[in-house]
Amino acid sequence: MENYDDLFAPQPDQRRDAPFDKDAWAARKQQEREGVYLMIDTFAHEMSMDGSLFCDYLDVQARFDLYSVSNAILVAAQKPDATKLADFDTWKSSGLYVKRGAEAITILEPGKEYTREQDGSKGVFYDPKKMFDISQTNAQRPTPKTLPDDRTLLKALIHEPPCKVEVRDEVPDGRNVVYLPEEKTILVRRGLDAHTIFRGLAQELARAHMEKGGITCKSPDFTAYSVSYMLCKRNGVSVEGFSFDRLPESYAMMDAKALRAEAGVMRDVAGSITADMNRLFAAQEKAQKNRDGGAR
Repeated sequence: MENYDDLFAPQPDQRRDAPFDKDAWAARKQQEREGVYLMIDTFAHEMSMDGSLFCDYLDVQARFDLYSVSNAILVAAQKPDATKLADFDTWKSSGLYVKRGAEAITILEPGKEYTREQDGSKGVFYDPKKMFDISQTNAQRPTPKTLPDDRTLLKALIHEPPCKVEVRDEVPDGRNVVYLPEEKTILVRRGLDAHTIFRGLAQELARAHMEKGGITCKSPDFTAYSVSYMLCKRNGVSVEGFSFDRLPESYAMMDAKALRAEAGVMRDVAGSITADMNRLFAAQEKAQKNRDGGAR
């Protein structure tokens, strides 16, 4: 009779026989971090010279407005068409599964604090985290988000502006919309269509926000232009006519850190304007709920 006792003998490669090696684990984590940082620096360098890659980054940052510049760069480098990211367990808890063979998108997640030996200051470890886009799951195609009408969008855009906004029959230099820093005023030419107003107003509001906040960058004109593009993408406004074929010459001379700083200004200014808009949307939503409640 054949003997099967050997099946129950502990195997040398079983995990319980291998003690946890903290140093090896830490070394692997450090190697992972270094690989992710290299990916950020490499893509930042590439997008400083390639307008299409820079536009990919802006598209991602427009969709993931709460992501850091570094994480938006990582998404743009790995899956620029991503729309909604979560880790494997989060998708599973939502009743969805990640498709077999789907390639994870790595981002950085804040971890534990540490103290720097040089000066005693505090820092934060950032750990690589594997994410998957909703398109990599069995989720049904999501219903398109309902966007506010054009009038509401424009009202939100000028909600609590950093300067005056006036409509005039004529605007200097034949422009549609222009910010006059000496007058602390944005002028809008009378009779424009909603999307032209939004694009121009978003750009000039970006200039006004930067001036009011004392925010400096290498290319303020391009920064304001990029902020307008992101706000248009974020709010369903046509981006026809935008072009990133020519980037500022100064970008090609920047290292990755400096370029991330420029992109950070764009992100933060767009975030400030979005926050102003969201306050109006929230107030309108609350008022509608109160009306609906009173009608019952």
